[in-house]
Amino acid sequence: MSTGSIRVLKPNVTQEEALRVFSSAGLSGLYWRVRSGPLRRIADVYVPYFLFRVKCGNARPHLFAMDAVDGSLDLFEFPRVPGDQELLSGGDRNRLEAALSEEQAADLLRDKALRIIFQQGFFKLRHARLEISLVPCELHLPYWLGFYGRESSVRCRVMDAVRRRIEGAKASAFFEHWLAA
Repeated sequence: MSTGSIRVLKPNVTQEEALRVFSSAGLSGLYWRVRSGPLRRIADVYVPYFLFRVKCGNARPHLFAMDAVDGSLDLFEFPRVPGDQELLSGGDRNRLEAALSEEQAADLLRDKALRIIFQQGFFKLRHARLEISLVPCELHLPYWLGFYGRESSVRCRVMDAVRRRIEGAKASAFFEHWLAA
């Protein structure tokens, strides 16, 4: 790996597929064009993630990835640590920088993991004791950004390039904040 390169989880969406989704004639695409203006451009962007092993009691451990920027993006869950065949090495163009420490990310992850555990029916646990440990793994996850706008204002629509889904307002705000900085 050359200096400045990053390890990226292989995307499941090509540039052509992302362009097709962002410029679709469906209700969602029409909504964005009416609200924000025409699609101007798309770009790939890479977000750093921490990978943690989370264990609750006697349950099997889970592997969660949490964004290392501010912890606000949705968690990723992995069945196992991504291997070399699932990762690409790439340049660092359009890469966000980590702003959280490992400890800050672990604290934020604790709350999110508890919510997931309770949603899965473990609400009877009064004092869930989580064991959270960092898994050494450099990991960036790919996203596609669609830029819509008129002359003076641009809005950002986000597609998760791994899960093949359009993200909501929280992710749009996340990337718009990064772009404005």
